[in-house]
Amino acid sequence: MKSPQLRFPLFRANMATLPCLVAVFLSVACTGIAEESAISSTNRADVALLRPAVQVDGRGVFLSEVIETNFNVPRIRLGDSPAFGKSLLLKRAEVIALARAAGVDLPFTNLSGQEAVRISRRARLLGENETLQLLNSALQKEFVKDQGELELRLSRPWTSINIPDEAFAIKVLELPTTGVSPSFIVRFEIETGQGEHIGSWQASLQAKVWRQVWVAGSPFKRGDSIRAADVSRERRDMLVCREPLAEFTPDDPSLEFVEPVQAGAPILARVLRPRAIVHRGQTVAAMVRDGALMITLKVEALEDGAAGQFIRVRNPLSRRDLRGKVLDDQNISVSL
Repeated sequence: MKSPQLRFPLFRANMATLPCLVAVFLSVACTGIAEESAISSTNRADVALLRPAVQVDGRGVFLSEVIETNFNVPRIRLGDSPAFGKSLLLKRAEVIALARAAGVDLPFTNLSGQEAVRISRRARLLGENETLQLLNSALQKEFVKDQGELELRLSRPWTSINIPDEAFAIKVLELPTTGVSPSFIVRFEIETGQGEHIGSWQASLQAKVWRQVWVAGSPFKRGDSIRAADVSRERRDMLVCREPLAEFTPDDPSLEFVEPVQAGAPILARVLRPRAIVHRGQTVAAMVRDGALMITLKVEALEDGAAGQFIRVRNPLSRRDLRGKVLDDQNISVSL
């Protein structure tokens, strides 16, 4: 007995076309999703929320600071910032009006959120260390300049002050008539980068002005030469030294001490002078010029003189006193 043969021609046809049917189904489904997404995107409302409170700097109030949106907002200035320490209340309608006045064309029909936004300035504390650094910089630039390196300390505790959290500068308003001294009081003000005056304060300060100076390593007596002398450079406070200090080259043979100097003392300008190469009573050659005429004669030095100095000399024949410039240890130049 033969087994019956089952014939399913329709099933075989469906199996052959199944991949095509699946592909068509997926294509239709994806198209539907895309169209639904596009419709959803088209119908989505742009949202703008008015914030309850914001903090701004001195440059002004900007639209992007007072509203929160799901779209990009240009940085449009609505108006001036409130004064430091004050606040400004803007209602929702006022924000819309200011934005439109600034030329902003945005979908504000859906502006929601708070009824008004309170605007204040960002602030921070100015502490002791920062205050000292700013005062140090201002006083160095305006008063101490190239006299040395200024170092400041507060004589009294500093109470931190509230200032805008933005660029600002310290301006010195008043100093004692003596200027920067070991102990003094300075009055100053703080001004923002927008020219806004924040307030004025005063500080009690102690100061030092450091500078590298020449110091005697051992005692010197009158007449000692500076050449090969025991001197060194040390950092000293210029505010306790009221006299000008000497600047020289240690191997300069033309300088000598005119008074004693103790070891460890700074070398003052007045204790050095050019070393005399012509001495009183010495006979030297004087070159006398009278127009194009020049003669040489022997003269007597009436005082000591260093190279380049003018001294009095006397003609031993005529007993006439002349003034001449020391050229070297044997010659001077005299002009009639």
